Amino acid sequence: MSRTLLLAATALTLMAAPALAQQQAAAPAPAEVRASYDRMDPLSRSLFWSQEFEKNPADAQAGAALPRSLRELGRHQEAAEAAERALVVQPDNVEVLLEAGRAHIARGQAFYGIAHLERAARLAPRDWRPHSLLGVAFEQTRRPEDAAAAWAQGLALSPENPAILTNMAMGPMMGGDLATAETYLRRAAAHPDAGLQVRQNLALVLGLKGELGEAERMLRRDLPPEMADANLAWIRQRSAGGTGAGGRTWGSLQ
Repeated sequence: MSRTLLLAATALTLMAAPALAQQQAAAPAPAEVRASYDRMDPLSRSLFWSQEFEKNPADAQAGAALPRSLRELGRHQEAAEAAERALVVQPDNVEVLLEAGRAHIARGQAFYGIAHLERAARLAPRDWRPHSLLGVAFEQTRRPEDAAAAWAQGLALSPENPAILTNMAMGPMMGGDLATAETYLRRAAAHPDAGLQVRQNLALVLGLKGELGEAERMLRRDLPPEMADANLAWIRQRSAGGTGAGGRTWGSLQ
């Protein structure tokens, strides 16, 4: 090779080196690393997924995981903003659409999540989750008939789904209609896939109704003694005041 060609080849190599290094630095974390962070606390997850999203805003997993971790930290406004950023480049990512809906609901501005949840329902017509969340969003925006229709559609796709039934109990519970809330929550708790939160919500409703014996038995089956004691103390205080659950937010009740 001539000296001129050798110098040219060397120059091209030097020019390509920074681009190659940048490309390698932007590589996504391996699947096993991502899986390990999914088992960590929300703060660690939020920091990790923020880095992954900045590397590649089109990363489908990071686009949904970042707002989810922020929402679990209670940073609902930031979660909504993160989901909206992801949707700019991933408008058809159902998981991000759902996270956008959840974040807007959690920050008390469900109206801004409705369009995202309706889009998710169109993109995933057999998925019950958009309908469950739409019911919550409609309830929050004072559209009870639309909420009932959305939940009915969700239950048609996933009969007796405990998550949907729990969401259906929200409105009656916050409005003080504890009997209706109990009906939905008992149905939810009877499902084999019902989780701890469903049983805790049912125990809360029973306690606020004055059925403290059954409420205490449920709480003590699922919680350590000190946590059960704290929950029972709160329930007794509310029951003694005769205020029930009315006027409280769902988040504060949980």
